Amino acid sequence: MFAYIKDQSVEESIPVIKMCKSLNVSETGFYKWKRNRNRPKAWQLLLVQMHEILDEHPDNENYGIERMQLALKQKGIIKCSRSTVIRAMRKGNLLHKSRRSPNGLTKSDKKANRPDNVIKRDFTASKPNEKWLTDITEIPCSDGKLYVAPIFDCFGGEIISLAMDSHMRKELCINAVKEAYKLRNPGNGVIIHSDAGSQYTSEKYKNTLGGFKAIQSMSDVGKCYDNSRMESFFATLKKEKVYKINTKKLKREEVKTIVWRYVMTYYNRQRICTVNEGGFPPTVFREMITEKLTAA
Repeated sequence: MFAYIKDQSVEESIPVIKMCKSLNVSETGFYKWKRNRNRPKAWQLLLVQMHEILDEHPDNENYGIERMQLALKQKGIIKCSRSTVIRAMRKGNLLHKSRRSPNGLTKSDKKANRPDNVIKRDFTASKPNEKWLTDITEIPCSDGKLYVAPIFDCFGGEIISLAMDSHMRKELCINAVKEAYKLRNPGNGVIIHSDAGSQYTSEKYKNTLGGFKAIQSMSDVGKCYDNSRMESFFATLKKEKVYKINTKKLKREEVKTIVWRYVMTYYNRQRICTVNEGGFPPTVFREMITEKLTAA
């Protein structure tokens, strides 16, 4: 409405009080509009902060509403409601559409003697190395498929180890476990949960866990939710990194490097984690808690 009287020549020739009366607006409201019309809006200032966060790392472009709100809070912008964040992200075209999720890969051995489901969909952990999850996913490359088998710590959501190879045999899963024990040296009694794939029911895999005095836990056949937190990580890896590059034009070694850098450098150490208090990345969160426990 005030756009009709923003012409300075008109404003000077016609008294403001008369213009406001004709337009049925208050004189106070007119002057308030005049003072603020060239000032940036709150959402515009917030959008500047959001772009600074996105510029910190290329993969931050995947941040959704909750993760962006936590990132803003970490920068000291605490008086920022969810609706305000949504409004600014929408105006800045920063909202994402959901992408496809990966399908299950491993096949169960119906004749195998399967361990019990010890975790029973309780993916919480009170300390590091209490519960580990594992599974296999595949990525198509120009020279064949790359199979990825991580070890996921339920405490903080950190990926401890990441075995990658051109096959999905039991040795891939065993290498992931061995590397995790080498890096963490967690002691006895770690619960290691997987799906009911034949790799995990093999005697060689079971013996490996037995050698580390670990407790094996296994999903029921066909129950993907029994290992949903691991599946959630795979979905994140693929929608934030893998689906954004044409891996079919890249060799396995190139894709290995991309996946390793995303997981071990970005996901573990830089990416906002909405599950952790304060949104701290998994490795940072574990180190903070460990330091507090040591000090106590």
